[in-house]
Amino acid sequence: MLINVALPALVYRMAFAHWGLLDALIASSVPLLAWIIFDFARFRHFDALSAIVLAGLAMSLLLLVSPAGRGLREAREPLVSGFIGVLFLLSLMVNRPLVFYLARSTLARERQGREREFDEMWRTRPALTRSIRLMTAVWGIGLVGENLVRLYIVGYVAGHDVDRLSMLVRYGTYAGLTVWTIVYRRAYIKRQP
Repeated sequence: MLINVALPALVYRMAFAHWGLLDALIASSVPLLAWIIFDFARFRHFDALSAIVLAGLAMSLLLLVSPAGRGLREAREPLVSGFIGVLFLLSLMVNRPLVFYLARSTLARERQGREREFDEMWRTRPALTRSIRLMTAVWGIGLVGENLVRLYIVGYVAGHDVDRLSMLVRYGTYAGLTVWTIVYRRAYIKRQP
């Protein structure tokens, strides 16, 4: 949370006041890039979550600098979360979906060699495979749904509370998905021998 959320947000807020939106977005990617490089150089580990956050920032930058994106500035954040949601759903078409890499990355950070244990469990436990695929689908559908609701708010709700309502939907969705994931994971672990 510190590397992937708090630090980029802090850098963005500090840079925005001095440099504007475009440069603030670029500056907010520096902690993520530094962490990915450090994590790989030190532990030979690729942080999938940092890469997803970085991809979201890159998508924001592309929308911001493109001619089509200029008209979509207010919708930029919902489009990014929707793009990430679509990536989750598309990853269901491959052997190892996106949540597999997020879980593996988290376990690798906890203890060296843990990623190999996770790879073995992936191969030998069909219930784990179904569980990871379900989590990927739920997160993908949740993020795409949040995207659609926030785009509707930006496009059709008038008044001063548009930003507040959009943020409420955003944080409500993330909180709901996080709570669901925690509850589901605990239930899954209890069912295992």
